[in-house]
Amino acid sequence: MDRRGLVLICIACILVDRSSSFLTDTGRELEVENFNDQGWSSGGDTTPAESTTQATILGFLRHDGSLDNEVLARESGEEETPEIVDSDLVLSRNFSAEENVNGKSYKFEECPPRMKEYIPCLDNKDAIARLASTEHGEKWERHCPAGKSRLCCIIPPPLGYKRPIRWPKSRDEVWYSNVPHTRLVADKGGQNWIQSQKDKFVFPGGGTQFAHGADQYLDQMAEMVPELAFGERTRVALDIGCGVASWGAYLLSRNVLTLSIAPKDVHENQIQFALERGVPAMVAVLATRRLLYPSQAFDLIHCSRCRINWTRDDGILLAEVNRIMRGGGYFAWAAQPVYKHEPSSLQAWNDMADLAKNLCWKLVAKKGYIAIWQKPVDNSCYLKRAPGTLPPLCDSSDDPDSVWYVPMKACISPLPGNGLGRNITTWPSRLSLPPERLKAVNSDALQAKPEVFLAEQRYWTAIVEGYLRGLGLKKEDIRNVMDMRAGYGGFAAALISQKVDWWVMNVVPKRGVNTLPVIYDRGLIGVAHDWCEAFDTYPRTYDLIHAAGVFMLEKNRCNAAHIILEMDRILRPGGWVLIRESRYMAAELEFLAKSVKWHTRILETESGPYGKDKLLSCQKPLPNF
Repeated sequence: MDRRGLVLICIACILVDRSSSFLTDTGRELEVENFNDQGWSSGGDTTPAESTTQATILGFLRHDGSLDNEVLARESGEEETPEIVDSDLVLSRNFSAEENVNGKSYKFEECPPRMKEYIPCLDNKDAIARLASTEHGEKWERHCPAGKSRLCCIIPPPLGYKRPIRWPKSRDEVWYSNVPHTRLVADKGGQNWIQSQKDKFVFPGGGTQFAHGADQYLDQMAEMVPELAFGERTRVALDIGCGVASWGAYLLSRNVLTLSIAPKDVHENQIQFALERGVPAMVAVLATRRLLYPSQAFDLIHCSRCRINWTRDDGILLAEVNRIMRGGGYFAWAAQPVYKHEPSSLQAWNDMADLAKNLCWKLVAKKGYIAIWQKPVDNSCYLKRAPGTLPPLCDSSDDPDSVWYVPMKACISPLPGNGLGRNITTWPSRLSLPPERLKAVNSDALQAKPEVFLAEQRYWTAIVEGYLRGLGLKKEDIRNVMDMRAGYGGFAAALISQKVDWWVMNVVPKRGVNTLPVIYDRGLIGVAHDWCEAFDTYPRTYDLIHAAGVFMLEKNRCNAAHIILEMDRILRPGGWVLIRESRYMAAELEFLAKSVKWHTRILETESGPYGKDKLLSCQKPLPNF
């Protein structure tokens, strides 16, 4: 096997026919199969080598908006060839190549135990040491290693790691051995963040500003501003400086999907606890660069004692919040200046109120610990401001949806004059209705985008029905899911329509079409990312990683071995990877998948044994201590 061909990742690939039934080559219904630590096991006598799964699938919808039955074959604009570009694998002391009877296989060694919580782009100490300044939080931002400094080994789990407690029980308790850190218990136990009980951490549901519980706190917010209408008007929220994410955890029962963010700072394991609980979260910081979310993404943004100086540098941080808050959306601030009356707190409140006024926010409620502002729905207030008011309006050349390594700007992003982004219907209707911001998606598709949107949804509905019926996935074992190339979010939307209680991080690759605004308009969450670099999350975050066409998209840019290692880093032991790629890539990627010790299986699609695409299904084994 030529090393140039060793690329890509493992993904579970089974297809679904138009009636969503899985058939063997004899026409019998395929029995559900399970993957254990020894490999594949089946409820019947058929072995993986003997059983061929065939299906008929809907025509594939390209992510550039056009339809094509040749799945992903030419999406990058190039003809597919059996030759995959050189991955330029780094052969470090943690990586070796060995010959076997079938050709060449690759073996990655295990990283040292001290790296069990390693986040490559956030733990790059050499790059951080070279920073000219850390005054504005630069050390908490992304600084990715390159060359031989990149991750070339398998991140180990902590000693005693076990399969996470299942959702929804995990909202309230997690295994100590999976996140063995007690600092937050010592620092925040009195505020009801987290407590230690025998072999578990428990989460009473409190926070610094809501020690009596998130439910009571949310009831107060709903009473202060009934127009919030949790689960209807308010569907997508952002919690900045989230602690262990109890605010977002309790909003889930109100049909609000909250993305909880915090930096990897002195409370470095707070996001790790949130993810172990099964709550949507990622590591992120308001420092000098834009957050990786589009304009007008969130219906509600919340900050409770998040220790952020909102008024510094002409309000640059609050201007960033304004960029990602939907027109007519709300900002809730729970902090000492809201309710304390000593001179320093009064000054801080006055400064914050003045800045909010300059942003044209309206103070709609202030009671107890909480103040809530509302963003305007149009630009009329901005145009009436006195000359020289700070922050100014952004230059007309600024793209508010451009976020990858883009510096923050102390300016106000004007709202589109045609109402795009703010004219959103209520949940759950917004999930399935083509949003108006489809008109702004920059793609090569010439056909009507609403039809493309609906075609993608039909496609993923059929595929997801097939995944759930035929892959042997146990719904109760999966909670945290990533879609590495999300398109319009059809995979995540199909899971919701199937009433599967998973949450999905929809990733929109930097190289592809920017569909993030559409994803948020649907009531889903997502993030921009470049798969040539590591993702901003802890090891062992996701139970399932879905990748359709990721390696074809990135084949001329990224090192496939690094993508596989990154997927392994963020995948939980016992978790699944499902990848759909060309038959050439799937076959060669299987070698890389096995090199990180995944159990693998390649499954045929409707194109048959000599067709263009295959499905690669992988499972990461549980540790054997």
